[in-house]
Amino acid sequence: MSKVIQHGVRSTEPMLLVVQVGNAARSAFGNYSHSRRCDVSGRRFFSVTCALFGRGPPSRIEKKTVDIPGLERVTYADRMHYVPGLAKPVFPDWRRDWHDPHHYRGPKNEEMKLHKANPCYVFNQRTKILEGVRQALWLTKSKLIQGLPEHILSLAEDPANQIEDQGKRVQQAIRHSCFWDTTAIRPKRDRFCPVLLRDLLHLCGTLQLKHTSLSKSILAENYRVAALWNQESDVFQVRGLIGMLLNIMTPLPEVIQSGEVLATENHTLETFCPISPTIDLQSTYVYDQKNDTGFRDGYPYPHAHTLFFIETEDSAAKFKPEQLRAKMIMFAFGNALARAKSLYGEHPQVLEQPVVVQSIATDGRLFQFIVLQLNTTDLGPDTGVKNLIWMDQDQLLYDYAKCRPLIKKKAVTMAKH
Repeated sequence: MSKVIQHGVRSTEPMLLVVQVGNAARSAFGNYSHSRRCDVSGRRFFSVTCALFGRGPPSRIEKKTVDIPGLERVTYADRMHYVPGLAKPVFPDWRRDWHDPHHYRGPKNEEMKLHKANPCYVFNQRTKILEGVRQALWLTKSKLIQGLPEHILSLAEDPANQIEDQGKRVQQAIRHSCFWDTTAIRPKRDRFCPVLLRDLLHLCGTLQLKHTSLSKSILAENYRVAALWNQESDVFQVRGLIGMLLNIMTPLPEVIQSGEVLATENHTLETFCPISPTIDLQSTYVYDQKNDTGFRDGYPYPHAHTLFFIETEDSAAKFKPEQLRAKMIMFAFGNALARAKSLYGEHPQVLEQPVVVQSIATDGRLFQFIVLQLNTTDLGPDTGVKNLIWMDQDQLLYDYAKCRPLIKKKAVTMAKH
C-alpha cells in the first residue's frame, strides 16, 4: 500500500482509513471476507473447504437449432473449416468396425432387453434402510416376536448338547482370533471376526458324534440370491452377494403349527407414514424377473439353514445395529421366498409347509439372532396370513479383549474375556 509523505514525515492516515473501512465492512457483513477462499488482494484462506469455492470454466449455453420442414441448412461442411454466417454441420456418430473395450458405449436403458415400464426396488448387500426393522417387517409382511423360540432355547440349555469344557474352548477361540499374531491394542475387525466365527463353527462341528445330522450340511461362501415379489403396485427384489450360508439336505421343521399361523391374520402391519416404504431402496428399470436360490437343480444341499453376516470396518459397508438386523431379515426372507417359489411355483399362496431360515450376525463381540418362518408368498395385500420373525439382539460374547495389559492404579490386569 502506498503511503503519503508530507514534510519528511510518513503519514498513516490512508492506512488507518482503509483499516477502519475494512473493520466496518466485516462488522456489517459478518466477517464475510474471511469465509472466502481468496480475497480481493489475493490472500488465501485455508479454513474453508476448497470444494465450496472451486471455480470451473463457465457453462456453455447451447443454441437450440430449429428445423423448418422443406428448408435445407447451408453449412460449411464442404469447405471443411469454419465460415461465419454458415450453419454448423451435424455429422452422424462414427462407429468403429472393431470392438474396442476402452471406448465402448453401452446401450441406453430404453434399448436394453430387460427394460421394463415399471421400476423395481432392489435391496442389495449394501442397502441401509432408514426405518430399519420396522421397514423390513412391512416389506416382508411379517410379525415380530421378541426372543428366540422356546425349543431352540431348550436345545441350547440342554447339557447333552453342550461341548466338553465349553467355556475354556470358547475362550481359546477368542484368544486365537484376537491375540494370535498381533501386538496392537485392538486388532482389526476384518481379521479377527472371520477367524472367531470359523472357530465357533468348528466347535459346533465337534458335536457330529452326538448329532449325525450335522454331517449332512455344507458351508457355502460368496453365493448370490434373487427373490422377486409384488406388493400393492410396486415390484421388490432382494438380490446380492451374501457372505456364508449353511445348507442342509432336509429342511428345518416349522416353529409353530398351522393353527397359530392362521391367527396371524388379525395382526396389523405397522406403517411409518409419511415416509415411503421404498426409501433407500435402489430403483431400476432394467432388471430380470427371476427367483434364484443361488444353486443349480440337483444340488444335494438345497435347503438354507443359517445365514452368517460378518460386520467389517469398511465405512461403506458398516451398518448400525438396527440396519444390520433389517439386512438379516431381508436376506433370510429372500432365501426362504426363492426356495418356496422353486417348490410350490410362482403363484401367490399360503404354504402348506412353511420354510424356516435362521440368521446370525456378529461384529466379533455382539451377536444378533433371527429365525424367520415364511408362511405365505401372497405379499400383495396387507391383510391375510403374515410371516413370523423371532429376534434376539445385542448378545455380548465377552466384555473386552486387549493385547496389551491394562495398568490402572498401580495394578496390572491382563486381558479378560
